[in-house]
Amino acid sequence: MKTRSFAALILVLALAGLAAACGDSSTAASSVTSMSVTGTAPAVGATAQFAATATLSTGSTQDVTTLAAWTSSNTAAATVSSTGVVTGVGAGTSVITATYSTVVGADSITVP
Repeated sequence: MKTRSFAALILVLALAGLAAACGDSSTAASSVTSMSVTGTAPAVGATAQFAATATLSTGSTQDVTTLAAWTSSNTAAATVSSTGVVTGVGAGTSVITATYSTVVGADSITVP
């Protein structure tokens, strides 16, 4: 009987320890609080890699360039690929936008 009681006590302590570890804030999911988009406008016919950086609720940042959804507001001036490569199409301005986890970041560019 003592062996069963001891085994039950060990099991309860192990489960309590596991539950305490799961409640640790360092393991809690963080959320995206803001996004930034950076890059240099390419000339007509040239390309430039843009970057998308997410700021998390923990204060840390994460490169999400390949995870973001990219758009250009004016495809007559610039297009953007799914990986953030911007191509200069014609002279003009465009807003390059990256969306990650429903948070949007943007950079206005002028293609010379």
